[in-house]
Amino acid sequence: MQELAGRLMVLTGAGMSTDSGIPDYRGPDSPPRTPMTYQEFVAGPQAQQRYWARAHLGWNRMRRAEPNAGHAALVRLEEQGRVELLVTQNVDGLHERAGSREVVALHGRISDVVCLDCGTVSSRSAVQHRMGELNPGHLRRYSGATVNPDGDVELDDTDDFVVPGCAACGGRLKPDVVFFGESVPKPRVERTYAALDRADALLVMGSSLTVMSGLRFVRYAAKAGTPVVIVNRGTTRGDELATVKLEAGCSEFLERLVSDAGDEDVLGGLGEHLSGLPR
Repeated sequence: MQELAGRLMVLTGAGMSTDSGIPDYRGPDSPPRTPMTYQEFVAGPQAQQRYWARAHLGWNRMRRAEPNAGHAALVRLEEQGRVELLVTQNVDGLHERAGSREVVALHGRISDVVCLDCGTVSSRSAVQHRMGELNPGHLRRYSGATVNPDGDVELDDTDDFVVPGCAACGGRLKPDVVFFGESVPKPRVERTYAALDRADALLVMGSSLTVMSGLRFVRYAAKAGTPVVIVNRGTTRGDELATVKLEAGCSEFLERLVSDAGDEDVLGGLGEHLSGLPR
């Protein structure tokens, strides 16, 4: 296997946050689910009520999630000058909380809320507070609901939930994240491609690459001859394009990568580095 050296562009998915207690979308043990699409969300007040009743519960737990050892390892790699750019499909903000600085949140951050009518962006904490005042007892009543990776929960009883309007105009509130059916903002995509052009390798961590928002970067790297390393439990849509595909946990891999990284390269001798891990 060829040697992979130099600066990395890192792409992370939901598997990166499982060690922080946030469940994966499509891991081997993940139950099937169909997240609400953008078209469903904007279809009318009932869909927005259903979404926010669930998201109000999910955020109360997700905000307490803490960065894990894998997040910390990526911070150390960045401090060593080994990361060209960290691009995440996750909306949990854990990379930033861990201390990573050069981060592109492809799908946005669930800690922000945008008004679809006037464009005002507000903090999720402020919106949560308003929801709590309008729906007393909601968090306590459904405290046992199962949390999902994108910050909502499994809940059918949502008919009585009161959704606040935008504090500025009374309009429709939406988490400032990319729903299924929406496009990733062009500047984020362009910045990622530019970083990939400069990087010596693409490292994919914990993503099944099911959606094109991540898979396109693997295809781009492979076409350009840039080595692609995929670390994920289970198959991905990019496996056939990978220089190396490793079945391992993100934290496990990244901690070993940091401990083995030399002064001259990050992935030099990767074959030997991976020899002790299951393939």
